[in-house]
Amino acid sequence: MTTKELRRIKIKQRVRKHVSGTAARPRLTVFRSNKQIYAQVVDDLTGRTLCAASSLAVTDKAPKKEIAAKVGESIAAKSKAAGIETVVFDRNGYLYHGRVKELAEAARKGGLKF
Repeated sequence: MTTKELRRIKIKQRVRKHVSGTAARPRLTVFRSNKQIYAQVVDDLTGRTLCAASSLAVTDKAPKKEIAAKVGESIAAKSKAAGIETVVFDRNGYLYHGRVKELAEAARKGGLKF
């Protein structure tokens, strides 16, 4: 692993000590690779993924930030359909900047509260 990955894992472990999702308020977690971005709504008590969205489903050619915003809107719509209104946001060790920020703001705009 590179030092960048180790840094992210350390931050992730530090944050996950305090952030966990329940059935009433699940955890919205984000994973960002070089090409794609993924979002999941997870109930940590049962260990189940309640809904998920990713940039693999987006067929538009657009900048990565715009695609991340579309994924945020998609996860908000799927969460609302599943009856989930509020979540805990888990940035997964990434900085709240760029694609992660765009996804979070689009999810908020789509109706999720966190």
